Amino acid sequence: MMKKNQSAIAYTIVGHDLAAHLFHVSVTVAAPAEGGQIFALPAWIPGSYMIREFSRNIVRIRAESKGEPVELTKLDKHTWQAAPLADRRAPLTLHYEVYAWDLSVRAAHLDQTHGFFNGTSVFLRVLGQEEQPHVVDIQRPQDEAAQDWRVATSLPELKAKRYGFGTYIASNYDELIDHPVELGDFALATFKAHGIPHDIVITGRVPNLDLARLSADLKKICETQIAFFEPKTKKAPMERYVFMTMAVGDGYGGLEHRASTALICNRSDLPTTSAKNKDISDGYLQYLGLCSHEYFHTWNVKRIKPAVFAPYNLQVENYSPLLWLFEGFTSYYDDLMLVRAGLIGEPAYFKLLGKTVGSVLRGAGRTKQSVADSSFDAWGKYYRQDENAPNAIVSYYTKGSLIGLALDLSIRAKTGGKKSLDDVMRALWHRYGRDFYTGGGRGVTPAEAEALFDEVSGGRFKAFFDKYIRGTEDLPLAKLLAPFGVKYTDERKSAKPSFDANLGRDGNDCKLSAVHENGAAHGAGLSAGDILVAIDGLRVTATNLDNLLSRYAVGESIQVMAFRRDELMSFDLVLQGDRVPGVTLTLESAVKRSGPLRPSASR
Repeated sequence: MMKKNQSAIAYTIVGHDLAAHLFHVSVTVAAPAEGGQIFALPAWIPGSYMIREFSRNIVRIRAESKGEPVELTKLDKHTWQAAPLADRRAPLTLHYEVYAWDLSVRAAHLDQTHGFFNGTSVFLRVLGQEEQPHVVDIQRPQDEAAQDWRVATSLPELKAKRYGFGTYIASNYDELIDHPVELGDFALATFKAHGIPHDIVITGRVPNLDLARLSADLKKICETQIAFFEPKTKKAPMERYVFMTMAVGDGYGGLEHRASTALICNRSDLPTTSAKNKDISDGYLQYLGLCSHEYFHTWNVKRIKPAVFAPYNLQVENYSPLLWLFEGFTSYYDDLMLVRAGLIGEPAYFKLLGKTVGSVLRGAGRTKQSVADSSFDAWGKYYRQDENAPNAIVSYYTKGSLIGLALDLSIRAKTGGKKSLDDVMRALWHRYGRDFYTGGGRGVTPAEAEALFDEVSGGRFKAFFDKYIRGTEDLPLAKLLAPFGVKYTDERKSAKPSFDANLGRDGNDCKLSAVHENGAAHGAGLSAGDILVAIDGLRVTATNLDNLLSRYAVGESIQVMAFRRDELMSFDLVLQGDRVPGVTLTLESAVKRSGPLRPSASR
């Protein structure tokens, strides 16, 4: 990986104080810039489209050369410049501490139970030398709690042994920050998918964890996806892959990387050896769907990228109108791959799909914001949602997944089942993704992505893009599903009285977390954040609202008492019928053409 006479950027990182959640990091530059070397920490992490300003967690920082201090000037919130060195051949070292107390997949976390970090949170970038090899020495914390810890990462080992502390290497900075690291006494299992080793790493207390079942299920998912993109060769785009999961009491999330994924889940979602019923529980199904989603990203967004992500600018927002394709299509295929892998059947899949359709139709924001605009505005709207989000925005994940379904059905219908969205994804892979890291690949532009649908199908999809991607019309799913023998039904429980608001808890109080536009609560003047106190003189709690409303009929008026901040207010509310979509999908007859549950005929 290193060429002759090529010096590496050298890092060390160690859990310096577990109780204080501090990593000590150093970076040494053998040949710093003559005018004063500049360093910068990324402001965001790829896959999570929000400026997070990781530099705010640097507690203290200093520079030195040959044991002598070097002046360090802060240029902006995430950039520092060292003074020019008198000895131009002398190395320059920065030492700094990073506060790590973000228990998520996006940043860094450290305590007596484990350590975790993404490179974007801890490794300063050496400006002008990003293409040099980068070596990192991951050191064991000098704490008794860490004596049994191991290292889990997909970073290639240099002198470290697999799962051991020591040195790891990356060919450049972009690769360095694309391999998160887990430190701890974790559960570990390994399986091979089409010959490629895959590690499962579970951190956190999980009694009777069934690693054998988890390995078998993930193997099916991984082999299905590898064969999806490379049906002839079954060749994976990585030499090794790592699933890292932090199991907690309550949590959910995932973030993709080029050869690994960082996940967080409820420990109750993971399979147990003590279970007598081996059916897939709802929690385990959700976890497998999450794994499937992040694994699909190995191709779709980590290698097939929007043009503006090739390369990333990690200091500012990178705007793209294509997240509906990269996140939405990944959301379409994540559950679909569970069916194709044989883990769930058609009824379970249609139940998941019906919930997705209902969640999209629930929000009025879908009539105001297109998925192209939602993608572009992810930085300021989707990742910064407030109480009005259901009325103002649409999710490029959920509606994007339904666009994937609609395009899949449309292509299959136009070509008599000979082509499908599968063929579009493989065309994207062969044209833009397969050689991205090895052959100087480039990202795809919006115009190129749109043209590919016409090319693959032989049809014209501009009207579709104008209506459903650049426009805000609802997708005609019932019409599109019918030729494939799938019945679409929307049974809204209109007879059930409703506030048409999202409810939350504040202790034992019932709190409105969101008020839907043109609903009963909105009409009465209630607002998100209001705490319901009483209905017609009877106390409202966090658990009894449905029982109280069951005494009334749709159209009746009730008096609602609620606190707004510390002021008690009275509202006259006319109950309306429940407007929550109740979408169900059922397979009524033999599929007339190759439906999306099965791969298309093209290979």
